[in-house]
Amino acid sequence: METKVCCVTGHRDIPAGRVAYVEQELRREVRAAIEDGYTRFISGFAEGADLMFAAIVAEEMGHHPELFLEAAIPYAGRMKTKDQQFHELLRACSGVKIVCQEYEHSCFMQRNRYMAGESQRVIAVYDGRNRGGTLFTMRYAHTLGKEVRVIRV
Repeated sequence: METKVCCVTGHRDIPAGRVAYVEQELRREVRAAIEDGYTRFISGFAEGADLMFAAIVAEEMGHHPELFLEAAIPYAGRMKTKDQQFHELLRACSGVKIVCQEYEHSCFMQRNRYMAGESQRVIAVYDGRNRGGTLFTMRYAHTLGKEVRVIRV
């Protein structure tokens, strides 16, 4: 049986008044994915939606030991962040994919393409802006015929 893969794309700057709503909706989407047979979850490990998603999946791993959380890191230098939550969640991961060894202008886009390409379902935390990585990833996933589930911020 093929592993079903779900990833997240979303904004780093979720308005303070919408954080609880986004977390609630991400939790609902992660649980729905688990119910639908998804066992591998990929997060780009950026601030905001990515780390929120990773934290929810890590929590669910306590109830579902078959789950696999993967960190898709855009470039190796990102691992040097001083963000404690990043490192705590990284320790909960079953796997880490470093997309580019060195920083380059396109490393975030390459990371997003990797995640969408690996996944059958993409959860997007999206506020309607007409440019940026979240919109690019949603559009790219659509061109690949992936299921895109949008949480409106």
